[in-house]
Amino acid sequence: MRRRGRIFKKPLPKHVAIILDGNGRWAKRRGKPRTYGHRHGALNLRRIAFEAHDLGIEVLSVFAFSTENWKRPKAEIDFLMQLPHDLREEFKDRFKHDHIRVVFSGRRDRAGEKNRELMEELEEKTKDRDGLIVNVCLDYGGRYELTEAAKSLAAKVREGVLKPQDIDEETFAKELYTHPLPPVDLLIRTSGELRISNFLLWQAAYAEFYFTKVHWPAFSVRRFHKAILSYQGRERKFGGLKGSDKT
Repeated sequence: MRRRGRIFKKPLPKHVAIILDGNGRWAKRRGKPRTYGHRHGALNLRRIAFEAHDLGIEVLSVFAFSTENWKRPKAEIDFLMQLPHDLREEFKDRFKHDHIRVVFSGRRDRAGEKNRELMEELEEKTKDRDGLIVNVCLDYGGRYELTEAAKSLAAKVREGVLKPQDIDEETFAKELYTHPLPPVDLLIRTSGELRISNFLLWQAAYAEFYFTKVHWPAFSVRRFHKAILSYQGRERKFGGLKGSDKT
């Protein structure tokens, strides 16, 4: 594949995060219910995850359900909450063949006992795999995550196991859901919205952003390649200067 060849000529992003937006609008354009769009969105997640694995990307984080999505209709919530079950049943053979590991980031106290058990089962069964890590952000909110991390550190200080002066960025990062995953290099949002909607606020501090008007179910492998090529065409300075700007 021509684009694949171009992609391999430059360093790949280690960690790609995607806001899976536009399932409902994609379905509506086809005269279908929103759950139809979520179903096709889940199938597309499978395609993109396998392509990320084949390219050699280390981590793929996906925003599947936010802490604010509980405001949606019950039928839609119930459908979205089936994702852990779908991951286990539909992706298990290929995930096992490709040594893909599955982890979850987000709250687990509101997902229900069955879902909690499924998430723990998937994480336990795949923990020793060395392929792509698929990080499913379910009932996830960046502000909530940061607040909980601060509470955890405060409790450790109160208990005397940590001194305030010992808290630095590395210490703080260890309290996040995503520890020990690397920072996000490339954050993709589909469906035309130009915001990150409370997603991986700490982890994406120096990420490159890529926005596309394409709805998530229509975000093809070719478009995924286009996003990676866009990333590879940028110069990441992390607050420094380009070589030519230092003189």
